[in-house]
Amino acid sequence: MKNRIFMTMLLSAVFALAAVAQQTGSNSGAVPAATGPGASQHASNQPASNSNNDFWDGDEPSLGSLLMHPFATKEYVRRHVQPIRDRVNELDEITASNTKMIRDVDARAQQGIQLASAKASLADEHASDAANKAQMANQTATALNTRLASDETMVGNLDQYKSGAQTEIRFRPGQTVLSKDAKDALDQMAAQLKDQRGYIVEVQGFSSGKGQAAIANSRKMADSVVRYLVLNYQIPAYRIYVIGMGNAAVAQGAKGTRVEVSLLKTDVAMAQ
Repeated sequence: MKNRIFMTMLLSAVFALAAVAQQTGSNSGAVPAATGPGASQHASNQPASNSNNDFWDGDEPSLGSLLMHPFATKEYVRRHVQPIRDRVNELDEITASNTKMIRDVDARAQQGIQLASAKASLADEHASDAANKAQMANQTATALNTRLASDETMVGNLDQYKSGAQTEIRFRPGQTVLSKDAKDALDQMAAQLKDQRGYIVEVQGFSSGKGQAAIANSRKMADSVVRYLVLNYQIPAYRIYVIGMGNAAVAQGAKGTRVEVSLLKTDVAMAQ
């Protein structure tokens, strides 16, 4: 209770001091009354004091003014708030500009990332394609090596085979078609190979002419003999050794367009 009474008395004193200060300011600003005959004229020439002057129009109101007039005027508020608004607007413009720049940089970065990703994907596709081609080339090389090893084995084993029956197939110059006599001769030889193992059929073609043309023609005639044996008697192709001799002469001196078919057998096959 004593505290409340003390606070009430303190506030009353503050308000009283503020009222006295305001009254003193008003009296000190008043113009003293003029005396004498020209007093009225002199008074009329003096500007009337603005009794409605608001202390908030100043920059630093007194404590008493703040207590007696707690509400500021719109002009005072506008004058002090306007610089802050201008600064806030300036900051908003700077922020908007920075935001736009950030968006532009982000858009360019995203575009660069997408372009880099597309190039990386294309590079991956090329790498995958190259890997597939390399794998196919490796498989082809492996197959060729296997075939080469088989051919080398066959050629190396030729010395282990002994010559058996021989058949000579005649062709007309420039032709590669088998005649009836040629087919009959091949039928007779192939009949001996049924259910046989350990044999090789050597087919050598000879052709008149010169150079590569003779070799090519001799190979065509030999191929026609091979096709007939494979298709009609199912002789495995790996048991047939084909060579185009061109216009090379045989030991007996025989010449002409022909195909010599030799049946080579191992000692085990011949003993059967």
